[in-house]
Amino acid sequence: MKFSRTNSDIYIPAGRLLPAEALQRVTHLCVGAHQDDIEIMAHAGIADCLDQPKKSFGGVVVTDGAGSARTGEFANMTDGLMQAVRRREQRQAADLGRYRIQIQLGHPSADVKQPGHPGVAEDLQTIFYVCRPEVLYIHNPADKHDTHVALALRCIEALRSLPPEKRPQHVLGCEVWRDLDWLVDTDKVALDSGRQPDLAGKMLQVFASQISGGKRYDLATLGRRSANATFSDSHEVDKMQGITWAMDLTPLVQNPSLSIADFTLAHVDRLRDDVAKRLGKLTGATQARLV
Repeated sequence: MKFSRTNSDIYIPAGRLLPAEALQRVTHLCVGAHQDDIEIMAHAGIADCLDQPKKSFGGVVVTDGAGSARTGEFANMTDGLMQAVRRREQRQAADLGRYRIQIQLGHPSADVKQPGHPGVAEDLQTIFYVCRPEVLYIHNPADKHDTHVALALRCIEALRSLPPEKRPQHVLGCEVWRDLDWLVDTDKVALDSGRQPDLAGKMLQVFASQISGGKRYDLATLGRRSANATFSDSHEVDKMQGITWAMDLTPLVQNPSLSIADFTLAHVDRLRDDVAKRLGKLTGATQARLV
């Protein structure tokens, strides 16, 4: 199993499996844009696979991490050195989470943002062809980070190019930069990310190059999960200790003719309708008057 970039990295934390064999055993796969995205968006999948002989987690990071902000001990690092640091941090996270395989494709962000880039498309198609997970975690198309949205599009395009029987059973677009608390309740998928809290903290803290300069992704991620769990329902006690919200993208993969933009904006429309209906109910105004 070969990829288009010479700087791609395939890491198998435990065992002597060949990369293709390891990838075939993955039941929960996360494809993230940057090092640490996996640990932010797919902790529920990592927890699902721990100590479960029939389940395995796999991670894919698509970009090289060269453009990250850097301060403190990392302030004067070249892009090349920063890439090496981030690659090492991602391997450490894979060790802690006992991933079956960790792939880092090493693409520049600009290539991911380019529609139809052959290297990005071929690498994703290779991974998705070999691995047919029960659950695939990717970025959501309503995120506010351009690279995240671009990768979500590239993943959907790659999945649509596969024969139907090769596509994952469930494809979930997870929150990272823009949270998904704004979705109406019927559109939300609650991922139970409150399990293994000590492990969650350790995995996020591995990425010292990202948090040492004042961007405390570790605290922010854990805090958001806790807040999501508490504010998920105003009339019920908390059923989970932490929630990561996701958007079900499976229909986009099952139906290639469905517009990604229309699908995404329909979620916004349902939020607007929900707000209008509640205002109308409590003010006595009709929805038509609120428009």
